[in-house]
Amino acid sequence: MKKVFFLIIAVAFSLPVVADEGMWLLPLLKQQKFPEMKELGLKLQDYDIYSPDSASLKDAVVIFGGGCTGEIVSPDGLLLTNHHCGYGSIQQHSTLEHDYLTDGFWAATRDQELPNPGLTVTFIDKIEDVTDYVLKNLEMDTDPTSMNFLSPKYLNGLAKEKAGEKFLQDNPGMEVEIKAFYGGNKYYMFTKKIYSDVRLVGTPPSSIGKFGADTDNWMWPRHTGDFSVFRVYADANGNPAPYSETNVPLRPKRWFKISLKGVQENDFAMMMGFPGRTNKYYTSWEVAERRDIDNDVRINIRNLRQQVMLDEMLKNPEIRIQYSSKYASSANAYKNAIGSNWAINKRNFEQVKRGEQDRLIEWSNLNNESAYPEALLTLEQIVSDRKDLRFRRWMLDEALVRGIEFSGVPTDVKQMCDALNGKDRAEQQRQLLLLERAYLRFADKNYSPEVDKKIAKVMLKEYRRLVAPKAQPDYFSIIDKKFKGNVDRFVDFIFEKSIFGSESNFNNFKAHPSVKALEEDPMILFAKSIQKEKAVLTEALKDFDDSYNLAHRTYVKGLLAMYKDKANFPDANFTLRLTYGQVKGYSPRDCNYYGCQTTLDGVMEKEDSTNWEFVVPARLKELYNAKDFGHYGMADGKMPVAFSATTHTTGGNSGSPVLNAQGELIGINFDRNWEGVGGDIQYLPDYQRSIIVDIRYVLFIMDKYANASYLLNEMDLVE
Repeated sequence: MKKVFFLIIAVAFSLPVVADEGMWLLPLLKQQKFPEMKELGLKLQDYDIYSPDSASLKDAVVIFGGGCTGEIVSPDGLLLTNHHCGYGSIQQHSTLEHDYLTDGFWAATRDQELPNPGLTVTFIDKIEDVTDYVLKNLEMDTDPTSMNFLSPKYLNGLAKEKAGEKFLQDNPGMEVEIKAFYGGNKYYMFTKKIYSDVRLVGTPPSSIGKFGADTDNWMWPRHTGDFSVFRVYADANGNPAPYSETNVPLRPKRWFKISLKGVQENDFAMMMGFPGRTNKYYTSWEVAERRDIDNDVRINIRNLRQQVMLDEMLKNPEIRIQYSSKYASSANAYKNAIGSNWAINKRNFEQVKRGEQDRLIEWSNLNNESAYPEALLTLEQIVSDRKDLRFRRWMLDEALVRGIEFSGVPTDVKQMCDALNGKDRAEQQRQLLLLERAYLRFADKNYSPEVDKKIAKVMLKEYRRLVAPKAQPDYFSIIDKKFKGNVDRFVDFIFEKSIFGSESNFNNFKAHPSVKALEEDPMILFAKSIQKEKAVLTEALKDFDDSYNLAHRTYVKGLLAMYKDKANFPDANFTLRLTYGQVKGYSPRDCNYYGCQTTLDGVMEKEDSTNWEFVVPARLKELYNAKDFGHYGMADGKMPVAFSATTHTTGGNSGSPVLNAQGELIGINFDRNWEGVGGDIQYLPDYQRSIIVDIRYVLFIMDKYANASYLLNEMDLVE
């Protein structure tokens, strides 16, 4: 028996340390996850990563724009993020003469760096636990059903009061924000410094930065050089300021050193960034709701819509250009929903959450805590009671609001009607011009009435098949009354009679405008009816939302009390988080294993000159054939492109810096695998992988491909 006992102990201590799930708050690292990080290989101290009193690694991590992460990599404010994060800015600067999306762009001097009005970069200056302060103020709220505990307006009002008007006036570009965590059981205040002079420095062509495009989206192995380069500018005092030629590159508190040492399987890796949203604290009923309503509706409807789009795109090159972005956007969420349902079923998330609920009920009974089981009963009832409304809302949104483009035609025609009823010719012409502009925003260069018509017929048939007639928008009664249920004839009628049905229809209306034409326009009536139904459903669901938020807050409070000795990370809410893990491949299915590192060999294997997603630039092929990889290649002579790691990420982590055990930059996160999207609900250690562009590939493209080695001269490179 003693031998068996000691054998068990020996095996236990010999088991490898594995990464845990989590998107951890930096101020809580020391007491929560720092020991595990050290055991996994981290060589830093906790204050090297986050310190409230001195510069630390967190000071080199920024919010890029409104939904991505970026990192500072030089003492002159040079910033790296993803190509897809900088895509909008790159597109704004692209013209037929200077097509930076296709050809790439590199500023040879700082004078050539391109300003981007509206683009901001946000540094997190300070993170403070203000739970006591917020709860004290909430106690003065006498309304038991008040939603102030989650209200951004209310919480940010408290933030400004706490910071003080003088502080904000004396610090240009500084903002404060209080966010709720754990469903409103804890609160942190973020002091942020926002810079608005952000200039494009360089970007590879889309054939590198978007290589694989939609086909490879959510997939591993991956071969995309998904990066772009910007620079943050400030005034002479280092403060945020609007764009000015007199502004100078920002001198940041901290920037990342960049490692050229590369990665190996099982290496420690950590990432900081701004994950957008997760649902770790779902109940079992919400898991089923997500699978059986949200995801199922999206999968079904988008599949039907994408089939029509793809058929039309394959038949007509002009349609392919018009609808490629729309198809990609639709397919992105479609594939996500499929992956989410795969994970829910693969690991039976419903049962996992049910087990957690049962443990809470048992613990509550032992500790005489009746509020937590009562909260669970409330949540179960809410999810059950809102089922029909939620299904109707998802069907309306996916099939009609998103699915049918003409549901977005301009409907506010009152001023046009008023002008036509009056005698002011100048006002009539002005309103007609405004209406025409609104029409052209809808019917832009990427809109095809014929494609919209074909999609509408499919969408309406499926919508009417699944949604009861009495639950459909009012205007849909005309389908049965006037067209005897024939959807095709109904849609043809709309396009034939509406002033927005075609360019010639609108031109005829311009020549002979009338109030009657506007008031009886079938496309306007269709769109208004959908808007009305959406408003009704939104209001009906809001009644459930308030009750849900109150019960959810109590439920999460119970979980925190039950797990008081176990670290639990709060759901993502686009605040600065850290996740850690290891460089690892994975096995998506039996007898199939994907390694953790891809190389330029894979780019060449995927090359397809007839498919824009897999075109390889001639210069890249020259470098590959010559094996001219400089000191960025690996010991085996291959050129690294991307690697995968077990770090726990979600949307918003695009552009996040990936660091080694010494805190040096080894890559830029840009995606996650299809099998891992279920991690938004429950982490899947065997399947969840972050997809990261290797920093050596980034530097190789800048140096060897773009001849922009001057940018590397301002970086701290570690051999």
